[in-house]
Amino acid sequence: MAQKELKEFIDNAGELYLAHLSLDCVVFGFRDSQLKVLLLKMKNSDKWSLPGGFVKPAESMETAAIRVLKERTGLSSIFLQQFHVFSDPGRSDNRERIAHLKKAGITVPPHHWFLQRFLSVGFYALVDYSTVSPQPDAFSDACAWRDIGEIGPLILDHSQILFKALEMLRLQLHYQPIGCNLLPPKFTMPELQKLYETILNRKLDRRNFHRKILSYGILRPLKEKRQGVAHKAPQFYSFDMVKYQKALKEGLGGV
Repeated sequence: MAQKELKEFIDNAGELYLAHLSLDCVVFGFRDSQLKVLLLKMKNSDKWSLPGGFVKPAESMETAAIRVLKERTGLSSIFLQQFHVFSDPGRSDNRERIAHLKKAGITVPPHHWFLQRFLSVGFYALVDYSTVSPQPDAFSDACAWRDIGEIGPLILDHSQILFKALEMLRLQLHYQPIGCNLLPPKFTMPELQKLYETILNRKLDRRNFHRKILSYGILRPLKEKRQGVAHKAPQFYSFDMVKYQKALKEGLGGV
């Protein structure tokens, strides 16, 4: 977005969006055995941030989050989970916001809508990496995937938001299924195990993992096997979506 368009956004935002309320989204993807997060590179800066936005008067928080994520990813159907409200009085550091706007050649008065204290609702999203078309927002010049182990400090309290989302994603593994939104339509058991290990950041016993996953009844074995591997060809699986959606609503039996 050009400087003129950015200034118009800043000038008109107070009339378009609710005061004191924002949202931040942690978008997780999985690629090459790595858990990845979608980040924005701020204009005129080497700093990175999470995708986020503001809420229109006629929107629910969920509707606003879906809109923001569609703008950033191009996807209209996303697994989305609200996980925390970030309300620390010091979370909005106006010095950083003012400096960022100054670099863009924009000056705003001290009590401008954009410089008020914002409470932010955190959402995490699980997406198929291969289907995303990353798009920057008004305040950034790049939108890209980053390996979660290689992410440095983010702006404001976005590092805290990211790690809180990861904490909640790990918690989800204990009572809801994971994988449908992060893996391709067909996958092997080692690939599913690698996803769990990557999220948990620890190795899992192969036999115990296979037994527990199969006990949930959410997998459908396929006749096809992966070809071109050095050892015994692993069998492909897909998710039984009826049972998967039921497990999302009712849980995995407290396992």
